[in-house]
Amino acid sequence: MDRKKKLLVVAHAPSPNTRTLRDAVAQGAAHEDIENVEVTVLAPLAAGPEDVLACDAIILGTTENLGYMSGALKDFFFLIAI
Repeated sequence: MDRKKKLLVVAHAPSPNTRTLRDAVAQGAAHEDIENVEVTVLAPLAAGPEDVLACDAIILGTTENLGYMSGALKDFFFLIAI
């Protein structure tokens, strides 16, 4: 059997609605009809370079603040770049 693919979901979810969306994405990705996928969900400030390097794909989720992504997700990009 092939090794499991690793999907990393990095989502800033400060409100009940965004948590519901994040959870729906994770639940859909881990659905029983999808084989050989391991899903990890982390907050932007909990994810680091090692998580990014260990995964095969990333889904990013964030709130929209004045037409731009949340500060937490911007911090995630900064942390993995250094």
